[in-house]
Amino acid sequence: MTTQVPGQWWREGAFYQVYVPSFQDGDGDGFGDLRGVEHRLDYIAALGVTAIWLSPIYASPLLDFGYDVSGYTEVGAVFGDLATFERIVRGAHDRGLRVVLDYVPQHTSSEHPWFRDALSSRDSAHRDWYLWHDPKPDGSPPNNWASAFGGSSWTFHEPTGQYYYHAHLPEQPSLNWRNPDVKNAMFDVMRFWLDRGVDGFRVDAVWRLIKDARLRDNPMDDGSESFEIGGAAAHTTVRQIQKYTADQPELPGLLTEMHTVTEDYADRMLMGELHLKLERVAALGSRGLDIAMNFSLIDTPWNGVDLAKLIQRYYAALPAGSHPNWVLSNHDRSRLASRIGTERVPGALTLLLTLKGTPTLYYGDELGLPDSPVDSAHARDCAELRAPGLGLGRDPQRMPMPWQEKPAHAGFSPDDVETWLPIPSWAGEFSVESQEFDPGSVLSLGKELLTLRKELAVLREGSITVLSAHPDHLIYRRGDGEDAVLVAVNLSDRDQRIALPDARNTLWSSHATVNERDQPTDAVTLAPFEARLLTGSLGNGFASAVQPAVHRRPE
Repeated sequence: MTTQVPGQWWREGAFYQVYVPSFQDGDGDGFGDLRGVEHRLDYIAALGVTAIWLSPIYASPLLDFGYDVSGYTEVGAVFGDLATFERIVRGAHDRGLRVVLDYVPQHTSSEHPWFRDALSSRDSAHRDWYLWHDPKPDGSPPNNWASAFGGSSWTFHEPTGQYYYHAHLPEQPSLNWRNPDVKNAMFDVMRFWLDRGVDGFRVDAVWRLIKDARLRDNPMDDGSESFEIGGAAAHTTVRQIQKYTADQPELPGLLTEMHTVTEDYADRMLMGELHLKLERVAALGSRGLDIAMNFSLIDTPWNGVDLAKLIQRYYAALPAGSHPNWVLSNHDRSRLASRIGTERVPGALTLLLTLKGTPTLYYGDELGLPDSPVDSAHARDCAELRAPGLGLGRDPQRMPMPWQEKPAHAGFSPDDVETWLPIPSWAGEFSVESQEFDPGSVLSLGKELLTLRKELAVLREGSITVLSAHPDHLIYRRGDGEDAVLVAVNLSDRDQRIALPDARNTLWSSHATVNERDQPTDAVTLAPFEARLLTGSLGNGFASAVQPAVHRRPE
């Protein structure tokens, strides 16, 4: 058994997000589950990541596929059972992996016993566990607050004559975190899973936990940066800034309280989902969260100038003690390959795994997996079902993981069952089987970069300095002096010539053959979309002269 060294492991490791419904079907019903995850633990460990982040596996009616919880201390039958989950935790720890569980504190399912009791009367024991309010004199909702899935975030309950608030679906009523009983109950949920060996939590929708007590109307969008995740229905149909339904003054104190729960256990952590301005995300990383998730790479234009500005802006905003984080894809956003192009994936993964901070890798991105379009007849995501035709559905980025080349379901499920989301005919081309023994594959590239992160302390701990930026390239240095590593990424489809004042050794390249990687040189020509790591005397004397080649490299 691997010995787990106490310490802040999340500062040096890499997270691997497993969207459980789409990772591996372990019981043959076409839907991913815990038995499937257990079966793939060796694969995850072999990637070189440090922690598995599991999407919700609680009891749920699955309207939002686990993010609508009807039982926080129960494993949903479709996912498996508690015994299987506990085996996963033990098996992960045996392989040197940590397990991070998605924690959903902003809302419950409308089928949760707490909410069912709240519906019974205005005087019920759990009434104040949710947000209720009388209608306006004309019977309309208390204010203009909009749901993330479109329409009003207030639903009228005729038997008791009041509206209840839901930031998302009407079937996802929001909890009242100003109520001490809610806090105590939800902190007990954390303890339940911590007692079973969970190493930490990814806290869902954490920026929404507290709402304005005065119920003031949110302002409409004036073109400034919004408080909402890009592409959410509340934006495209309402254009509303979440001024009074997100990041309220009480949030940092609440996060600090939440963190004290983990402090009663050795070496546990909190990672929070935050869709706020970059400076605010950075600040909250030192206010109760061990990792404040940074999604800014997802929306930044993919050119060296904008990427350099983002990198410099983010690190400048981090307060002392705040730890950086980078995310390139997740279950809510279009996949990396579909956003920037498959040819740019190697460079993007190089950025993710060599920037200073903890990277979060979304399942399938290590294969260069693109989105898989889903027609209306097979749509499953509530964002599409509640607002069809607006392009808000998240099914395409949740396609089942392709493990094998040949079977119709690419090894995700038996071929004689219908999978919960369609698996396209081209899935096998991106499969693990097709890539794992190919040294030039995206999968091999990702494994090599994760190995370098483990072997080179400078990639985990070293400083970062942007040295040169151009629309077609980005160059930065990790660390200083003889141990420094230079990262150069060609973002264009043309050769880029980089002049170096002293001899350099190519440590690694996304394109170069093994025989080319250790050749000293005083200049480097990056192939189209190539990423390269170099070592040598990389002090402050580095001078970049980049001249795009006049010719295009032959295919």
